[in-house]
Amino acid sequence: MAETPKLILASGSPRRKDLLTEACFVFEVVNPDVEENEDCSIPIRTLTEMNARLKAEAVANRHPDTVIVAADTLVLLGDQVLTKPADRAEARHMLESLNGSSHQVFTAVAIMKYNSDKENCFDVVTDVHFKHLSSKEMTAYHDKINPMDKAGAYAAQEYGADIIERIEGSMTNVIGLPMNEVACALAEFGVIPTE
Repeated sequence: MAETPKLILASGSPRRKDLLTEACFVFEVVNPDVEENEDCSIPIRTLTEMNARLKAEAVANRHPDTVIVAADTLVLLGDQVLTKPADRAEARHMLESLNGSSHQVFTAVAIMKYNSDKENCFDVVTDVHFKHLSSKEMTAYHDKINPMDKAGAYAAQEYGADIIERIEGSMTNVIGLPMNEVACALAEFGVIPTE
């Protein structure tokens, strides 16, 4: 039986690390330490895919013979792309924009191996419907979480029931890594969970 290739998560996201851990993958985390492209004039699918590839390539170049998985998540509200907020005021503005409306969460995933031509890059889209929140409820929500490191300034896994009416599609995609699709794609590289 062939040995399972080493897996690296190219991410600084604790949420992505938690999702891979919960799925019983054995992996190492390496922060890609790259400047993400935040040019919101680029179509969101292209932008998230560019950033996911950028992260994966930055780590793959330093770790040959290793399977690298990287991802990028952004929020699309109408035709407006929401990245991570620059400050608390922008975080509040984002939450107010999302309030009582529907939006889409796009996550692009890049999986590659440095010494191989094999690469898989795909995206998953999930529809999220927000509740109508009062100003007080929005303030209380942001007081409970750190909105600064999250696209759209919210986290479905952190008091999501306070703000989200319903999710259509992958919950793990909204968190930052669509695990059903990731597990299938990693299996193509010979990487499988331990249990």
